[in-house]
Amino acid sequence: MKKLFGTDGIRGVVNKDLTTELAFRLGRVFGLIIEHKYLTGPWNVLVGRDTRLSCEALEGALSSGLASQGVNVSLVGIIPTPGLAFLTRTEGFTAGVMISASHNPAEYNGIKFVSHNGFKLTDEEESEIERVIDYDQIRFPDKQRGLIERDTTLSTKYLEYLKQIEKISLSGMKVVLDLANGATYSIALELFSALGANVVPISNKPDGTNINLNCGSTHLDTLQKIVVAHQADVGLAFDGDGDRVLAVDENGEMVDGDQIVLIEALELTRSGKLRNNTVVGTVLSNYGVEAALQKHHITLKRAAVGDRYVVAEMVGSGASLGGEQSGHVIFLDYNTTGDGLITGLKLLATLKRSGRKLSALAAEMERYPQVQLNMSVRSTKDWDRNLAIQTAISIAERHIQGKGRIVVRASGTEPLIRIMVEGKDFSLINQLARDIANTIQTEVNASRL
Repeated sequence: MKKLFGTDGIRGVVNKDLTTELAFRLGRVFGLIIEHKYLTGPWNVLVGRDTRLSCEALEGALSSGLASQGVNVSLVGIIPTPGLAFLTRTEGFTAGVMISASHNPAEYNGIKFVSHNGFKLTDEEESEIERVIDYDQIRFPDKQRGLIERDTTLSTKYLEYLKQIEKISLSGMKVVLDLANGATYSIALELFSALGANVVPISNKPDGTNINLNCGSTHLDTLQKIVVAHQADVGLAFDGDGDRVLAVDENGEMVDGDQIVLIEALELTRSGKLRNNTVVGTVLSNYGVEAALQKHHITLKRAAVGDRYVVAEMVGSGASLGGEQSGHVIFLDYNTTGDGLITGLKLLATLKRSGRKLSALAAEMERYPQVQLNMSVRSTKDWDRNLAIQTAISIAERHIQGKGRIVVRASGTEPLIRIMVEGKDFSLINQLARDIANTIQTEVNASRL
């Protein structure tokens, strides 16, 4: 079997890469691993999902696999991924499983596993699942079947937790929420309305096929126009499973994850809550955020792309704040994963306390130009061993030395090779990115998206 796990769980096109048969087997294998890790039961696993049409079939197959191994399953229904992580940790579950493909289109779906402490599985734990599931001769012991129960009241506990994080009223603020027709479509509206904001919701009518469809954090155009048309203070765009958010200021300009991290790092510094004077970003975090943090004597540490790698670095360095340009922002004092609702809540509270416009807060960072190109490939296997590609990257790095950064990497969720070149001279970085892309296109028969 090919490698199952990418940067963020298992993901693929439903009925092609991700089938109900695979979901059932994953349930059985995960149940078996849980029982070996925790020798005495009862074993209880929380299962959540987003709004995709395929979620219920995968939920049923996965849950049946778990139950066949004697594991009890609680179905929480539609909930953001960070909500599932929070409930797994606080309600005493042995583990959690989220069925979602995050920002991907509706034809995709995915499965993410969460440990009892709310953290996503480590690479080693994912590798163990892959080893076991790939072993055809595995014998599943006969077990008394576990119970499968639906408990949608659990999501209310997550909502109540969110409401008490910031002791501030958002009254007087007009906020446009782009809910991506995804997992936040109801809970975000309830949260921000309950805290007093004047909320204008868009993309909040999921039908199973419209999740992330020209909306959400990967498609800001509509949100930008509506923020300006409604003269709103801010717009927030969530992704399909609610673990990330991007903002739009009062002028309709995007405020990305790097800028949000900077804004919140300075806010935490003012209140003395930025642990170890350190923030964690990724190799793709814009150099502008690093430069802005340095002015305030704050250290930026860089992790691999993926919020679980950011979290791992945060735990290792004792940092309380970290995030990605894409909008995964982690407040480790409040949750164990990127949480779009907490991030949005923190950002609005910072705006309210400061009395300033979002555009002014975001202007603290000078964003260095970045050129990002995605190359579609049949497979990302061994691309990084290609001598011509590595030579092209080395030549580009010599050209940009001291003037910027180059990151070329395989996507962890799609058959793509991603190119990012960053620096102050746009014409230079644009040419270098295209030179690398042309080499990849020639060498691995790729096409540019």
